[in-house]
Amino acid sequence: MSKKEIVLVGGGGHCKSCIDVIESIDLFRIKGILDLESKIGDKILNYPVIGTDSLIPDLIKENVLFLITMGDVGNPEKRIELYFKVINQGGTLPVIISSKAYVSKYARLGSGTIVMHHAMVNVSAAVGKNCIINTKALIEHDVVIGDHCHISTGAIVNGGTEIGSFTFFGSNAVSKQYISVQENTFIKANSIVK
Repeated sequence: MSKKEIVLVGGGGHCKSCIDVIESIDLFRIKGILDLESKIGDKILNYPVIGTDSLIPDLIKENVLFLITMGDVGNPEKRIELYFKVINQGGTLPVIISSKAYVSKYARLGSGTIVMHHAMVNVSAAVGKNCIINTKALIEHDVVIGDHCHISTGAIVNGGTEIGSFTFFGSNAVSKQYISVQENTFIKANSIVK
């Protein structure tokens, strides 16, 4: 079976981590990266920056897939804008799950979400669209995470917790079970969320 081509949108540090995850599953061929005009021609881990996000409509016509590989530290606006730039023109963003992650067959993940190395998404969890479940994050049973959230490295979201869309959940933060976190919340690293 031939690999589907994918284009990565955003060329920073998070992009490098996404490349490593994509290579680990061997399902996609990375066609290139979209970034700033000044970066065109540069390479990121041997993959070329082929243009800016203005290329998205032309690439959609070529039937490539997309992944938003711009990270976010508390401000998801650009990731959201890029996600809808792809979706509104008929593009597709697959779910990407590292070969070194565990996602229950009873969990649900929205389009454009990536689950990084050694993360775990447990039974009956639901994760929205365009989310980052970062390295070693734990999403426990029955958790509901809205769209465009970033659950950062080593975070623990305990059972039954609901996290509203557009939320940043910092590194090593821990939620109490069965709580609700409203939309647009910024949770600092190492916090205990009650």
